[in-house]
Amino acid sequence: MNSPRPSSDLAAVTTWWNGLAGNGFFVLPPPTRRRFTQADGHEEAALLLAARGGRGGTTNDTTRPASFAYWHWDAHRNAFDRSGTLTGELLLHWGGDHATVAAGLGEGPPGFGIVDGGPRSAFRLDRITHRDDDGLPDPSDPDGVRQFLSMLGEPVDRAAPRLTYRPLSPAEAAWLHARLDEAPDVSAAARFAIPLEQRDELTADETERLLHAWQAEYAGRLTEWNAGSAVLHALLRHGHAAAWDIVAVYGLRAYGVLSDVPTAQGLRVVREAALAGDRGALRAWLSLHRTLHEPDAVRAASALAAELTAHGASESSLRGLYEALIGAAVTDRRRDTGAGPGSVDLHAGLAAVRFSTDERLPHALRVLAAAAARDRAELVREEALRPGSALLTGTEQSEALAALHRYEAARDALLSATGPDLDTYEGALCAVWHHYRTLTDADAHWLRERVADPGTGLQGLGFCLELLHSHGLAGRHEIEALLPHRLKDLTKKYETTYTEWRHPLVTLTCLALDLDHPEAGRLVSWWNRARPVWKDKLRLLTHLGAPDETKAAELWDFVTSPAHDVGQLTTYVLVRARLDGEHPLLVADRLIGTPGIRDRVLHRVLLGVADPAQPLWHYAVKSSSRSWWQRAREVAEDTRLSSEGRAIGLRAARDHALIRYPDRLKPPPSEAERAQALAWLTGHGES
Repeated sequence: MNSPRPSSDLAAVTTWWNGLAGNGFFVLPPPTRRRFTQADGHEEAALLLAARGGRGGTTNDTTRPASFAYWHWDAHRNAFDRSGTLTGELLLHWGGDHATVAAGLGEGPPGFGIVDGGPRSAFRLDRITHRDDDGLPDPSDPDGVRQFLSMLGEPVDRAAPRLTYRPLSPAEAAWLHARLDEAPDVSAAARFAIPLEQRDELTADETERLLHAWQAEYAGRLTEWNAGSAVLHALLRHGHAAAWDIVAVYGLRAYGVLSDVPTAQGLRVVREAALAGDRGALRAWLSLHRTLHEPDAVRAASALAAELTAHGASESSLRGLYEALIGAAVTDRRRDTGAGPGSVDLHAGLAAVRFSTDERLPHALRVLAAAAARDRAELVREEALRPGSALLTGTEQSEALAALHRYEAARDALLSATGPDLDTYEGALCAVWHHYRTLTDADAHWLRERVADPGTGLQGLGFCLELLHSHGLAGRHEIEALLPHRLKDLTKKYETTYTEWRHPLVTLTCLALDLDHPEAGRLVSWWNRARPVWKDKLRLLTHLGAPDETKAAELWDFVTSPAHDVGQLTTYVLVRARLDGEHPLLVADRLIGTPGIRDRVLHRVLLGVADPAQPLWHYAVKSSSRSWWQRAREVAEDTRLSSEGRAIGLRAARDHALIRYPDRLKPPPSEAERAQALAWLTGHGES
């Protein structure tokens, strides 16, 4: 009897999926909205393994590590429509042994195929389609067309500074032009116009027709058409007067296109935008200035810096110019040497070392170069000392060592009383957090200035105030700098994802309570109000200020409940440590195995409070963070802790990217740093 035909692509994939298991391999069930990221998938797999006793599959071989596969909700939404029809590749993520996973997945369900992305990538499941002798799909086959266009859209080198695409064969070009000509509307035409213009192959007539159709169908919302940048590129390339109207509408999104099609008018546009404070225009301005006036990157950047300074440019603009300069230097280096993407960090480091003492650059740019060189100097030194370096010639090696000597002589003076870009994305600030485990007088001065600066945003305030407070250096001056005139800002919701610091109003409230400041009562009253609702989950974090047994009891009730923890357990551990006069690590260690305390959260807290002068408030161990590596080592080495507590630190160290995936660290580790880490792990019984 024939089995019933699956009702949808999703049903067919799910039926096949549910039958996969065995030989040290298992799969997670199809996802719900709770499994939204790869981290969620790995965490779910770890919980399932723990429930099974630590191994996966149905094999009796308990010596083999479990290997597993899954897909998450984001991949699900990108692959299936609401009816369960496959409309794109389904990415299958995995853990464990790559070969075991590949064997476990096999060839895929009937009618579908699986492409192995390799040991560092996902597997890709898609429908099997057919091509003719010229490699072209049937235009009536939507999956075949989708796959063909996806292939054309893959750059020659995805890591290259400027993406390029392989040339079209005559048959491919004719096929695309034909599809573009018969497209029923401009929205349908987009998918064919883009691969053509990626190779400068939209004709003037095609560009004209697309422009008029675009303006008619997307009147008043031109930026919503996904082929707009491609058509703007074609308009500029063909010298069409309408290009500048589109540039005015596109703003920031037009700058990259203007760089690709250099013109004097394009240079004027990006220059005016940059001088008006648009940081996004600086890369295009430097690129166009070099193309049209001054090829040398340093001299060009110096000229632009002089103009910015004359127009009263902000610190943010100068940081943007420095980023453009480093990007240009690395691009030039890769072009001149043919070096691959693996050389980017080294060349960026070498450029930063050189720029830090290059007198042609203004002081502000040399300071930024010195800050960037701090974490990359050892990479440059190792390469310069490596006999027969593949990336540096003999002359360059000696020059690099001389540049390092000049940098090290000037570094402290350049970096005194400076700090990171507080407006950058959160992850970049987290990456430098470990630099502030101890604060110099100059650091403290800089942090206080930023707190007092009314232009510092909530992210920057959270960063600076947390450092001052945790190190015991915040005082009445910080409270009076922020209250009452910034209270309106401070009571705004501050969305965080991967932060080591708290909402600045939490930290400020703790500070006011500790100092028994007159404003403390008003702040506590605000936290106790019914509105806004977002603050409710953070209110208990303020109990670290002037702690007492009542506050400790309220925190305990929360952390032993099923409620979602966003820092409450860390707060409880620090409160208990203050009340009992002991190190918070000892408090956290005693909680291991306590009913109601979730192991996963407690393990993060144990690492996070290793240094009470700079606790980490984020509950997901970031294995690419040097800060977490340092904490993991300290926990593993602390003889005051139980064997279970030290084992938590050792496991975190063993799983850290410095050990398992060193190329995921940014900047990547030097060979000496990696060797030291491996030696430490070996010394603790790990091989």
